[in-house]
Amino acid sequence: MPDAKKEEKASSSPYLSHIVGDTLRDLTEKRLAELVRAEPVPAHLAIIMDGNRRFAGERGLGVKDGHRAGRDTLEELLNWCLDLQIRILTVYALSTENFSRSAEELEGLMDLFDRALRDIATDERVHRHQIRVRVIGNRRALPARVQEAIDIAEAATRNYSAYQYNVALAYGGRDEIVQAIRALAREVRDGRLEPDAIDSDAVSRHLYTRDLPDPDLIFRTSGEERISNFLLWQSAYAELYFSDVMWPGLTRLDFLRAIRAYQLRRRRYGT
Repeated sequence: MPDAKKEEKASSSPYLSHIVGDTLRDLTEKRLAELVRAEPVPAHLAIIMDGNRRFAGERGLGVKDGHRAGRDTLEELLNWCLDLQIRILTVYALSTENFSRSAEELEGLMDLFDRALRDIATDERVHRHQIRVRVIGNRRALPARVQEAIDIAEAATRNYSAYQYNVALAYGGRDEIVQAIRALAREVRDGRLEPDAIDSDAVSRHLYTRDLPDPDLIFRTSGEERISNFLLWQSAYAELYFSDVMWPGLTRLDFLRAIRAYQLRRRRYGT
C-alpha cells in the first residue's frame, strides 16, 4: 500500500505543479494589471512583432503556421490595448527587407493580410470602440488584392478617432525618410519652400505618421535588440523594451511587464 500511495502522489505531482503555477501566474498578472492601471500608459505603443518563424521551427510547425499563430496574438494584443486604453497602436507587419523571403512565404503572408484587413471592415470590436485603421508603407509594392483590402479597411473606419490602429506593411524607415526628402526637394524646386525653412517639423509633415504623435514605447519580441528600420525618425526619444519571448508566444503577462517597465522609467528626451 505505501508503494501505491507513493506512485499515486508522484503521478499527481505534475498536475498539482501545473495548477499551482497557473494560480501564481494569474495572481501575478492580476496584481501587475492593478499597478499598470494606476499609472499613465503609453499614448502611442509601437511593436516589432518578431519570432513567428522561430516559434514555428521550435515546435516542428510550418512557416505558415507560425504566421497564423502570430496573427492570433495580434488579435489578443488589440484587446489588451483596449483594456488599458492605449489609444494608438502601430505594429510592424512587413518590412521592405522581408520581400527577399521565398515566394511561397510571401504569398502566405499576403493571404493573411488580405483576409485580416477585410475582416477589420466588419469587426464588431473595431466599430464599437471606434478604431481608425490605417496602413503605412509603400502600398504600390503590395499585390492589388491587398491594396484593395487596405482601401476597404480604411474606408470602413476613416471617421473614427477614439483609437488608432496602424499596420506597417511594405514599410522601411529609411525609405520613408527618403520619400520625405524628395517631397521637400520638390517644394523647394517649385518655389513653395525656402531651403532654410526646412526643419524637423517640415520633415515630420511628410512622413506616413504625419498626424500622429511619436511612439512613447517601442516593444520588440524574440530577443533581438534592434529596431530594424522601424520608425527611425519617430523613435528618436522613444523608450525601448525587448523581450525574449517569440511573438506568437506573447502572453498578457508579458505585455503588462513591458508597459510596467515603461512606467517605471524616467523619460529625459535627450536632457
